[in-house]
Amino acid sequence: MSRAMPNWETIAGDLATPLGFRAAAVAAGIKKTRDALDLALIFSDSPATTAAGLFTTNRVAAAPVLVSRKNLVESRGRCRAIVVNSGNANACTGKEGMHTAEETARVTAELLGIEPGQVLVASTGVIGVPLNADLILQQLPRLKERLSKENAKAVVNAIMTTDTVPKSCVVQSEARGKAVHIAGIAKGSGMIHPRMATMLSFITTDAVMGERMLQNLLIGVVEDSFNRVTVDGDTSTNDTVVALASGLSENNVIPGNDSRAWFVEGLTLVCQTLARMIARDGEGASKLVTVEVVGARTPLDAERVARAIANSPLVKTALAGADPNWGRIICAAGYSGAKFDPNKVDVSVNNLALCRKGVDPGFDEAAAHHELDQKEVLLQVDLHAGSGTARMWTCDFTRAYIDINASYRS
Repeated sequence: MSRAMPNWETIAGDLATPLGFRAAAVAAGIKKTRDALDLALIFSDSPATTAAGLFTTNRVAAAPVLVSRKNLVESRGRCRAIVVNSGNANACTGKEGMHTAEETARVTAELLGIEPGQVLVASTGVIGVPLNADLILQQLPRLKERLSKENAKAVVNAIMTTDTVPKSCVVQSEARGKAVHIAGIAKGSGMIHPRMATMLSFITTDAVMGERMLQNLLIGVVEDSFNRVTVDGDTSTNDTVVALASGLSENNVIPGNDSRAWFVEGLTLVCQTLARMIARDGEGASKLVTVEVVGARTPLDAERVARAIANSPLVKTALAGADPNWGRIICAAGYSGAKFDPNKVDVSVNNLALCRKGVDPGFDEAAAHHELDQKEVLLQVDLHAGSGTARMWTCDFTRAYIDINASYRS
């Protein structure tokens, strides 16, 4: 496969744009808001479908995470269906919660004519509240009947909780005269600080690849996308990212071939687009913030600094007020665990210098305030200690974040 092939381009579409996929969403009564979509089913008609997944690293993992991890392993990456609900996380719900997740997979499999191990389940919402299994099980036949390419567009809305906007991205390229698609949706606004996945993200593609290849590619791309997002420093109990490949485009992604790098480009475009959407839509956020660290001793040191700055409540509140308090930025870098000389550090906002060699260079306060008051802000830190680089996406902390989370259960 030649690298001269067309680049990936963003197109209109949904999870059913890649060949072989159907989906549907319904209002099951899980959310408090009546008639709100809160239950969805994604299905691949291709028996050759391969699956890959990454899940939360939180020791307190929700029942659907435990069931999906098990099913993904036991099916050897041959899962074909995903059932997802919003409004209730089904986390810290004991044996009943596990029973609900397992029954959801079993009944879905029976309706679709596949094995229970080929069904993945996911949930998002309030932790510690029992999930009424009947609300899901009674709607599964309806979901199965509504499966179609046309109904797939509603799924992105059914997975939302405190999100203010749906998050989706579809890209297309061409190989050997045949179109190849990658589609993704995500939800996430608060409790975002993933190490292995994001809140919830589901990806479909019609490319051909083995489950091991898909898993390896997903690990690498997630590290450079969803794992670079932080809204509030909290890692969810339910973080899940799942990718399904139907193989119906008949274009193979092969190890050691140009096709691998080509597919990674498309998958990265989808996942980084979704990651930025999550950061932009952070609970109560007014701006998207990119933290770029260069000149670190190692890539790990760069990540430590970027993550510390992006997670700092003091940095994030200063951003909310457009206050060029660069001392908070260099302070976060200092406690990150990275090794560098504070007397060599430069800090800029949108290329306007706030700090040079660890001290105030005499910047224009009004100009700095103007830059920080933009809807998109770039914080740049140069450690002058090596060639390591890293990037994180985050947002500011406003009073609205407190308002949302002070009454989340009520």
